Amino acid sequence: MHAFKHLKRVVTDWFLCGMLLATLLAYFFPTFGATGGGMHAEYVINIGVFLVFFLHGVNLSSEQIRHGLKNWKLHVMVQTFTFAVFPLIWLLSDKLLGSHIPSLLMLGFLYLCALPSTISSSVALTGSAGGNVPAAILNASLSSVLGIFLTPLLVSFVVGSGAGGIDLGSTLLDLCAMLLLPLVLGQLLRPFLGKFFARHKRYTNIADKLVILLLVYSAFCNSMVSGMWQQQGNGVILTALMGSTILLAIILWMTTRTARALKFSPADEIAAVFCASKKSLAAGAPMAALIFGANPGLGLILLPIMIYHPLQLIVCSVMAEGYANRNRELAAQQRAAVLNPQ
Repeated sequence: MHAFKHLKRVVTDWFLCGMLLATLLAYFFPTFGATGGGMHAEYVINIGVFLVFFLHGVNLSSEQIRHGLKNWKLHVMVQTFTFAVFPLIWLLSDKLLGSHIPSLLMLGFLYLCALPSTISSSVALTGSAGGNVPAAILNASLSSVLGIFLTPLLVSFVVGSGAGGIDLGSTLLDLCAMLLLPLVLGQLLRPFLGKFFARHKRYTNIADKLVILLLVYSAFCNSMVSGMWQQQGNGVILTALMGSTILLAIILWMTTRTARALKFSPADEIAAVFCASKKSLAAGAPMAALIFGANPGLGLILLPIMIYHPLQLIVCSVMAEGYANRNRELAAQQRAAVLNPQ
């Protein structure tokens, strides 16, 4: 029953419905959103990406980050899972199954595994579960900044750099200009604009999500115009769904076991599990546009993270409620012990 409630919440989420609508619009109106089309996606998206990361910078509280600096073991675990364990799982999967899965879809899974953690949902779920919120804010924020450099680097290890691969130097410069610069600019202007944007956070969140929807629409438009989707068939969607589900199950099991083996407190365990298992569509869609450019396979490359995103929300929402119930029971037992000492 609880699982159905969380599934209903995700199904009625306007952003997730918007992702489905964006793919349908790309099917019926592919030329409008493709590169060089009437939407002028190549310009609109660059402006939108800059705006999104500027808003992230304005909303990022440096004070909360400083509060989260204490627990180094938790931070090392989260960043290791985000940028080392995920890619190693992909590497093993590629060795075992790579020959049976379309190469662009495997590249999509690599890209998913190389992405940073989310900020908003990691922090929100950690808070609702009764976890260590300052540590979640620090790790999710640190992951986003590290991802600007590590995500293209990890992808380049597999696809190569230079001719036929990623021009790593040029890509890093573009990512710094389009992602890091607005992030830093937002932080610098936070003392002047922070309160204004905090009062209107609902609207900044909507702007953030609308840019992602434009990116998804444009990516699928380019894929439709190139004929890539017609060549692949519906089997890739089922493969992406199965792969994303198995990956999430493995990573949740591993993060939970690791946090308990390191003897984390319940609050730290919650932050570690939620931050280390998440992958960011909010960072992933803009970065993909910069890393892969107008690659006609971009729609297929983004497919795994588009599936993993709602899956992680559903599963981690159910887990957050379970953690919160466990915390309430422990608190009740402690109160009872105080009131009725043996």
